[in-house]
Amino acid sequence: MAHPPHQAVNYDVAGETVVIERAPARERWSWALYDFANTIFSMNVASLYFTAWLIEDLGSSNTLYAVTNAIASALVVLCVPVLGALSDARRRRKRWVVGFTVAACVACASIGVLGQTTVPLIGEKVLGGTAHDGWHAGVFELRWILIAFILANFAYQAAQPFYNAMMPELVPANEHGRLSGLGVAVGYVGSIVGVLLVIPFFSGSLPGIGALGETTMSLLRSLPFTQHAGRVSTFVPTALLFMLFTLPLILFCRDHAPVTGKVRVDWREAFAQVGHTLRDARRHPGALRFIITTFIYQDAVGTIVGFMTLYAINAVGFDGGSVATLFIVLTVPAIFGSYFFGWLADRIGPKRSLSATIGVWVLLLIVMSAVPGKAAFWVVGFAIGLNFGGVNAAERPVLLSLVPDVEAGRYFSLLLLSARAAAILGPLVWAVTVDGLESRFGTAIAYRAAVLTVAAMFAWSWWLLRKVPDKRPGATTTA
Repeated sequence: MAHPPHQAVNYDVAGETVVIERAPARERWSWALYDFANTIFSMNVASLYFTAWLIEDLGSSNTLYAVTNAIASALVVLCVPVLGALSDARRRRKRWVVGFTVAACVACASIGVLGQTTVPLIGEKVLGGTAHDGWHAGVFELRWILIAFILANFAYQAAQPFYNAMMPELVPANEHGRLSGLGVAVGYVGSIVGVLLVIPFFSGSLPGIGALGETTMSLLRSLPFTQHAGRVSTFVPTALLFMLFTLPLILFCRDHAPVTGKVRVDWREAFAQVGHTLRDARRHPGALRFIITTFIYQDAVGTIVGFMTLYAINAVGFDGGSVATLFIVLTVPAIFGSYFFGWLADRIGPKRSLSATIGVWVLLLIVMSAVPGKAAFWVVGFAIGLNFGGVNAAERPVLLSLVPDVEAGRYFSLLLLSARAAAILGPLVWAVTVDGLESRFGTAIAYRAAVLTVAAMFAWSWWLLRKVPDKRPGATTTA
């Protein structure tokens, strides 16, 4: 693939990123479209179908899912130091984004294949299944499926620090917020498109249209391992869509200033760099405190994303088909909200923008735990949708305002390390809350109590964020 002759980015004598002009629009949009692609995976697998399939259809427990998710996060924690060292030493990020994406897609498709060959075909909307009343899947029955999920989740997450570290090379520093917000907004468009394209494989229908014709469904279900419908049939098409929408990044994005020749990376030193990075963060005012803050709020975000489908089903009373419709409708405001928070980060500063979105999260989760039925939940959910992309849109510019661009790879890796380490704890707190309270107080109360634990995490992170410096390109630091 031929690339434009001009260079969008140079590095000064200290290795700091100096953007001369924006990268071509084709490249910027191709970079943003990867958010579109990976959000299809996170929406369909992490949010909508896998957890509900495991717990609602196969009769597993919240705790088993939480432990499985924790293992994937622990793998990321172990590997991220090396990934960050590679990113910064060689400044070749694209090949790692692509490689991990391919691995995630293969593992995601494997979930669908194993789900139709190693466990009974049961669950909502399943066609041609067998009766297994009272059957509950345990670790042994699900072992291969859980391994596939761990690998898919790990690879999806491992691509993120490389992807994020590509951003400073694409636009000037004072446009980081807008490009970040654009990526998040495009990602939410991707989640809508992904749900709309995959839901027919689940239910044979489309929201607002109803059941699709036999000819249409026969054509769609000619795709291997989708003919039985139900949640188990959503994983293969999700993997294909993830790969399809990654193609623009593969074709049109590039590493702008890769290091030529062989660069030796000391693997042992890479792990030691975690400690070095934490110590070095003290040289950049607010960086260490911000990393600790992300530990808390990303814990909250990951927990609510992973269990929102179960909450809508068990605490509010939605069925599987209406949950998909709910997620589509509530994602529309997220498109505009995420871009708004990116714009706001450039306007008032990324730290203030992030503080605002975290504060709104606290209020909305308290209200969500208190609303009694579906009608009120739609209203609160719409507000959550408007606010949902704010954290991701503002987070990247906050970090870039606190550390030198040349060190962005290792700090983004540390950010992911922080988030993944936190993700080991948050879902476990949710699972213990639900599984511990459900038998005594009922399902609805147990899930509402779990939401309040997430609100407490956000409140804690908001309090920590207050003392992170408010920095903006070209402006002096303010408290």
